[in-house]
Amino acid sequence: MSGRKTAVVTGGAGFIGGNFVLRQMARGGIEVVNVDALTYAGNLDTLESLDENPDHVFVLGSIGDRDLMAYLLDRYEPWTIVNFAAESHVDRSIDSPEAFIQTNVIGTLQLLEAARHYWRRLPPEGRDSFRFLHVSTDEVYGSLGETGRFTEESPYRPNSPYSASKASSDHLVRAYFHTYGLPVLTTNCSNNYGPYQFPEKLIPLMIHNAVRGKPLPVYGTGANVRDWLYVEDHCRAIERVLERGEPGQVYNIGGDSERTNLEVVKILCALLDELRPESPHRPHEHLITFVADRPGHDLRYAIDTAKIRQQLDWQPKESFESGLRKTVRWYLDNDDWCERVMSGEYRGERLGLAMEMETP
Repeated sequence: MSGRKTAVVTGGAGFIGGNFVLRQMARGGIEVVNVDALTYAGNLDTLESLDENPDHVFVLGSIGDRDLMAYLLDRYEPWTIVNFAAESHVDRSIDSPEAFIQTNVIGTLQLLEAARHYWRRLPPEGRDSFRFLHVSTDEVYGSLGETGRFTEESPYRPNSPYSASKASSDHLVRAYFHTYGLPVLTTNCSNNYGPYQFPEKLIPLMIHNAVRGKPLPVYGTGANVRDWLYVEDHCRAIERVLERGEPGQVYNIGGDSERTNLEVVKILCALLDELRPESPHRPHEHLITFVADRPGHDLRYAIDTAKIRQQLDWQPKESFESGLRKTVRWYLDNDDWCERVMSGEYRGERLGLAMEMETP
């Protein structure tokens, strides 16, 4: 991404997209046209530091608005589209699957159509350098047993409306490469964590609850395993895929940091004990409360990162312990951000599940 270029980033006020946009602005040499519908997980507070930055153009809008996207592509002439825009919370998809199909499938289709028509009008050198990067999830592969890892060749076996909608969008992106030649790239990442994550996700919710002495709800027995990826490492990987990735290819991005949910919460509690020695809620582990499990809860995800390591020379810089320490410190130092986010519709309940399954 050398020289001053323009990138259209969709969903750039969300967690991963927001971190990606902030990183690009810090690196310099790029203009970002940031398109976000500002649904529950999109937050302009994340981008507050960019208010006076002329290289950051924020547009309130949806990827499902094909006319808007076509206009923005024609006006700003980007060399890439990075698509983070998605409904992404599994519990919400269980309760309201239609919204996930609307955004993740139909919205992606409209964005692909706008991109295809824009790309076809580019001069030959512009067509050769253009990239459409679609950010997806390891959840499209389904659930693993106690051994094995997902590779780019693993069959798709989504088990929730969320993962099914993301699997559908992945297939559309693939089809636009094979049918139309659109130079697409797809990344499937493991569980991200880090600054600016909306507090419905496991780690920020546990931090938010723990510092207030509220229960720390853990699904089932807490035995479900996830591979954890620090968001900054993910952003670095996306940059590397844009720079060196081969059109039409899929790259799995993981942190090589498998932990059970219960392990994550216990490590987090120990960090809070250390960093908040004056807390009246120490030891925070006493706040752990086991609650009814999520329907269709996948047992284990794990990512094989051999392809991106070997072909694109990327690997994560953060271990789970170092990344989590940075994350906890950020949330403790930015509690005002959390309070502003939490002042909206979301109040810390297990979103998307019936009221009888709320956090105690």
